[in-house]
Amino acid sequence: MRRLIRVFIFVAIVWSAYWFIAGYGLRTAITSWFDQQQEQGWQADFSNVETAGYPAHHATRLTNPALADPVNGTAWSAEWIEFQSPAIWPGRQVLRFADTPQRLSYFDQTATILADALQAELQLQPGVALTLEKMALSSRAWSVTDDGQPLAAGDTLFLIMEQTETPETYVIAARADGFTPGDNLRDLMRSAKSLPQAFETLELDVTTTFDKPWDRSALEQGRPQPVAIDLQLAEVKWGELRLFATGQLDVDDQGIPTGEIAVKAENWRDMIAMANAAGALPDQAVDPVTRALNFMAGLGGNPNALDMQLNFRDGFVALGPLPLGPAPRLILR
Repeated sequence: MRRLIRVFIFVAIVWSAYWFIAGYGLRTAITSWFDQQQEQGWQADFSNVETAGYPAHHATRLTNPALADPVNGTAWSAEWIEFQSPAIWPGRQVLRFADTPQRLSYFDQTATILADALQAELQLQPGVALTLEKMALSSRAWSVTDDGQPLAAGDTLFLIMEQTETPETYVIAARADGFTPGDNLRDLMRSAKSLPQAFETLELDVTTTFDKPWDRSALEQGRPQPVAIDLQLAEVKWGELRLFATGQLDVDDQGIPTGEIAVKAENWRDMIAMANAAGALPDQAVDPVTRALNFMAGLGGNPNALDMQLNFRDGFVALGPLPLGPAPRLILR
């Protein structure tokens, strides 16, 4: 019995030593990363750091963290952020965010994010590069406001990005339940008052190949850039509006896509009005586009449903035979 007690005490001492050493290393790694960003010209600071969670896991909490990248004009701040990981392997991190307001800025525009149980899971490969194997973001009720005006809100939010057998290729899926556009967004789209407050479905399923895997260099140097996109499904249901899309695109070094996206739209005339109101479709193109699409929808037997293809060629995009203008450049800043 005494021998068993001695073994237990010895194991407890060894584990405690490991926990404190690993916790110190994790804490140092986090604070050193902030120091490195300051050396590169970022604003990267916090007011306090503390570690808890003994004996099963590590929980490192930063109080009043603030990050700002002067190159792309983005900034983020919160009351606190907490890094949690199993004590046996710190490469599986869960980031818990404060339920209090967070602020996300892009140059002179600042949005306030309020989310219940917002957390991100990071699963990293062992090694200095810290290559991303899996990232998941989830939240219960959330909202985004700008100067007190609601921009968007939702009941839940789920996003996952997971590495495949090819290191540069990731499966990305997203879903937002009860997505509710704010008044400004509804006014911008000139959405019909008859449309419900919330979307029935807002879902995305896509496989993207980048020019390199996502690892620590994505934050410290340059973002990986997409080179191939396989869109399995993009689906939007909002009242009588239905939109489905699937297809494949190749992306060159300049971010210019080439390929086809098949699109099915129900009540497409309202979508044209929304695209025009949002500035995506010029005023002078509305009538010819409407006439042409009306003819093509009639060929399908249902004038309210439209099966078309977005064609991306030579830096331009066309809806079927109708040119829409320059294709958007797919570049991650």
